[in-house]
Formats: sequence, C-alpha cells, structure tokens
Amino acid sequence: MTRRAYSFARTFAPEPARDLCTDRHYLLCASTGTLRLEAQGQSWLLPPARAALNEAGKPIRVSIPRPVTTASVLFDTGFAPAPPTPLTVFDLNPLTHALLAECRTWGEGDEPLTAYAETLFAALAAVTWRLAEQPSPVVVPAGRSPELRRALELTERRLSGEVRFEEVAAEVGLAPRSLARRFEEETGMTWRAVLRRMRVLRAIEELAAGDTPVTEIAFTVGYTSLSAFNTAFKELTGRTPTEYRASFRP
Repeated sequence: MTRRAYSFARTFAPEPARDLCTDRHYLLCASTGTLRLEAQGQSWLLPPARAALNEAGKPIRVSIPRPVTTASVLFDTGFAPAPPTPLTVFDLNPLTHALLAECRTWGEGDEPLTAYAETLFAALAAVTWRLAEQPSPVVVPAGRSPELRRALELTERRLSGEVRFEEVAAEVGLAPRSLARRFEEETGMTWRAVLRRMRVLRAIEELAAGDTPVTEIAFTVGYTSLSAFNTAFKELTGRTPTEYRASFRP
C-alpha cells in the first residue's frame, strides 16, 4: 500500500500545456525554474517562492516554459482534509521551506511512514493549508470566449515592446469598445490592468530564471522606466523585484 503522504522531486524539460489530475491532494512546488498553471478561468506562475495546493480529483492545466525542478508532496485524502479551494497559489514561508526539505527523505513507497515522518507531513499539511487561506494576488485571468483568449495571447506575446489595445482588438475582429467590454465582463478587469499583471508575471519568470539585472528585466517586460516597474511590481506582490528574487533562495 502506498504511503499516506510522500515527497516527489523531478526535473522536467520545457513542454506545452497538459492536463494534470491526481487522486491525492497535491502540494506543487518548484525548487528551480517556473511552472504555469491554469484552472477556474485563471492563470498563475509558480516560481520557487510560491506553491500551489491542488485538491484531489480536480484537473488543472500545467505548462513548463523553461526547465524546472519540482519538490512536491502528495497527501492521501484520508491524511489531510480537502484544501480551501480546488487550486490555490500562495507564497511560501521559511517554515514551509524547512518542512519541505525535511520531508524529501520519504518518497513514494509501500513501507509505512515512521512516526517522525508522519509528524513532519502532518505539520507540513497544517502549515500549507493555513497559507492557502491567503492566496497570492499575482494571477492573470485566462478568459472564457475565444476572442478574449486570443486577445490575452496576443497581449502576452508582445510584452517586450509597445502593446496597442486598438491593434489587439483589430486582430481578434472586435471593435475596441467591444473588446473592452469583454475584458470587464469576463475578467472584472480592464485590459491595461491585465497587461500590468502580465508584465509582473513575466518579470517573476525572468527573476527565477537566473541573475539577469533587474533593470534589464524591466526593459524586457516592456517598461521604459525602472521606477515605474518597481512601483508596479511592489503594488502587486508587496515586495521589490530584488526582495522577491531573494525569496527564491530560502
């Protein structure tokens, strides 16, 4: 019989989006690199500073833009209760990092966990379930209609340069006013607010990928002013880009 909780670590090459569904609650973490997750009409980026808690039996869509190493834990539904929502993404704290590192000793296997291991996994579940009650605000809507999904795709593709809303609207075959209404109806946000979040998400991806200077990253994601970039980043994440990068290394 498989252990009631176990750690799972593996390195993955880049791959396009695919559906993921497990029969266990899945605490998904990246120790290096980033993952992209989509569920419930929203899209998240998962760098090392964050974790995703996915409820057993609830499908999510996962893509890997760059090589990534995961350090995750799977919990039997009898070991831990259902998470607050089917998928929650939240920031990790030092205690969670320490518990994840300690739990890595126990991978998938038929032998029962020791009493010490059971205590560790139970503590990890208690801490992460508590953190999941405060989800991260760094999320981008995925869109429902084909037109809006296409508009989001075009916007993201052009983040490094000047993005014009009127050009995006023309390419999806809608008048700017109609596309603006779609954004409000399907996302509850304006296009410009979504654009700002996309730029911050791309910046997080770049911060996690290596040691590229923050100024260079700011220009890469479409900002012409470092101060404007720092302000937008801190408004959404609560930290400066430098502080956020430091959080990747517990």
